[in-house]
Amino acid sequence: MIQTLKYYPDTSINVNAGPVRDFKESYLLIYEDIVDTMKEKELTALSAIQIGHLYQLMVIKEDKEYVAYANPRIITQKNIFDSTEICSYFHNHPITVKRYQTLSIIYEDEHGNMQTKKVDNKEEASTFQRMIDYLFNTTLIDRLPLHQKEQAARAMAGKGDMPILEENAFCPPESKKVYFVSVADKLLFFMLVSLFLPLFNISKETLSSWFTYDKVAFPMVIALMVGFFIFANYEAKKFKQCTSCQVGNNIGVVLKRVIFALVCIVSAYFIVNPN
Repeated sequence: MIQTLKYYPDTSINVNAGPVRDFKESYLLIYEDIVDTMKEKELTALSAIQIGHLYQLMVIKEDKEYVAYANPRIITQKNIFDSTEICSYFHNHPITVKRYQTLSIIYEDEHGNMQTKKVDNKEEASTFQRMIDYLFNTTLIDRLPLHQKEQAARAMAGKGDMPILEENAFCPPESKKVYFVSVADKLLFFMLVSLFLPLFNISKETLSSWFTYDKVAFPMVIALMVGFFIFANYEAKKFKQCTSCQVGNNIGVVLKRVIFALVCIVSAYFIVNPN
């Protein structure tokens, strides 16, 4: 029977499918639904979850035959390449992702017997990987870097049931706040190094210079963390759906470095200070 296809942004597709255990009547009904829908929509591949059946079953049209793969698993994969793919779920919008050309696959046939398959063809391999992705709660857009997810979603906005995205929905491609952390971490590293200097035969003058460094580096780290927190909160408001921009994450970053700086400066007072 022809079934209704799932289209982005329908989130009912975002679940892990369960394994096929019954290869009798229920299996045949699901297989028929997939094939009937493929013929109606002129598709060359379709997973059960794309039509609402939560089972690890996918069908690929090979020549004129509709071949079923139950409980498929990729055992080995190599030879990565950029694969530009279209699928019904994303309204046939082309999306380029990383795939592997050479695959070793195991699956169960219509009788529940274990089978193996070798694939060494880009088109066939990308189809296998895309269909298996659906069975395990992954779609093309999930395989994109965060900033490319935004670009892909915007390109599809307004098509069919696609929502119009807000101005700043996803993470920035490169956050400037990392520079605050990078400089602070370098200062902290040398503060830590200074604590080990008394273990060596180093003059008091050198130790005094290092202690001066510690006294200067400590307020600089605090200032950098204040700057980081202010800028990070600005990004958290601007990029509402960015998980790395959220206030809780930012507080954690600041606290770890402030506490570490406090430990270093107090330790330096007793260990490095030559007076």
